[in-house]
Amino acid sequence: MKVLVVGSGGREHTIVWKLAQSKVVDRIYCAPGNAGISEIAECIEVESKDLSALIDFVKYEWIDLTVVGPEEPLAQGIVDLFIKEGRRIVGPTKAAAQIEASKVFAKDFMKRHNIPTADYKIFTSYTHAEDYIRLKGTPIVIKADGLAAGKGVFVVQSFEEAQQALRLIMKEKIFGSSGDRVVIEDYLSGTEASYLVFTDGQTIIPMVTSKDHKRLLDNDQGPNTGGMGTYSPNPVITPEVERAILEKIIKPAIKGLKKEGITYKGILYAGLMIVNNKPYVLEFNCRFGDPETQVILPRLETDIIDIFMAIAEGQLNKINVKWKDEASLCVVLASEGYPGKYKKGLPILGLDRVKSLKDVIVFHAGTKFSEEGNIVTNGGRVLGVTALGKTINEARQKAYSAVEFISFEGMQYRKDIGLNV
Repeated sequence: MKVLVVGSGGREHTIVWKLAQSKVVDRIYCAPGNAGISEIAECIEVESKDLSALIDFVKYEWIDLTVVGPEEPLAQGIVDLFIKEGRRIVGPTKAAAQIEASKVFAKDFMKRHNIPTADYKIFTSYTHAEDYIRLKGTPIVIKADGLAAGKGVFVVQSFEEAQQALRLIMKEKIFGSSGDRVVIEDYLSGTEASYLVFTDGQTIIPMVTSKDHKRLLDNDQGPNTGGMGTYSPNPVITPEVERAILEKIIKPAIKGLKKEGITYKGILYAGLMIVNNKPYVLEFNCRFGDPETQVILPRLETDIIDIFMAIAEGQLNKINVKWKDEASLCVVLASEGYPGKYKKGLPILGLDRVKSLKDVIVFHAGTKFSEEGNIVTNGGRVLGVTALGKTINEARQKAYSAVEFISFEGMQYRKDIGLNV
């Protein structure tokens, strides 16, 4: 069986790594992939948003199944195109992907279907947005409407910070047209959690729970990033909280979309805030999380290709998904300057030393090969060092021990992932 994975980050490396363990998968391709992915799959020089080139490749190579990692091709309608051409693909349609591609759509949708989320207002005018925050006060949350690579959310503590965030989004257009509208919502104080499910639009199969650390610096300080580390399971999601997430958030979301004429197939990710044991949605994503995938899939026992095929064919009810009773933890190693500007092409040392470590996997995110054939940095988030253990603390110790072996100029990472859990 031939499988194509679309994307080039740590999430895609993890998906490829899991597919490589399948007994029925003969060949894996990745577009465009990265240096780590190239060790276990054939990387092809096609960008993830070049939909016509991707469908041409799938037809030419007779690919049996395509798995989409990033949100952008999903928002562009890659699934609609593949289905029209009679090709199997895992992911939601363009209409369903709006749940991530537009914060305005998502918030209005949640309001229509009574899904718990923070109160909010939508603005197209900088002046009106500024006036609203002046009246409402801080802390408050400001979000660009469209896709912004995980960096479009500003949790501001003062009016001056709010002005700066609004200026960046609405005037300087750092996210382009994604900042034409902003959502301003009440600040929720609680514990963050990530909750992901597989669904074919009918059956819902929860994944193991996880927690993402969004802020750049220890103790949740500094700017928001795409994620600086994760662990699984997340103890804040008790059986009682999990029931509430499924009954009040996940099921109403899938049913609500269906009621509006949209069948949601693929992975649905709810970024949550747990406030006094009650879950509230911070955001929905229409794909695997990054770096949540790096701690979730190493705990998966079931052959992932069986799950993907069942999603694509609407037969998820026939799959019994099993998970390892272990904990996992991922530490993201990032470039100096991230989430702002950073250098590329810096040599990465120590990767070979980590390969011999038990229960440790290094997932590549922003890496490539130099002209000399060495692995160098090629992104803001460079590597995700992931470890398994009997407990989160054991996984933590293994992951941080492995981090000690790796170095590149300006390498930065949080030292507190999974601390005091």
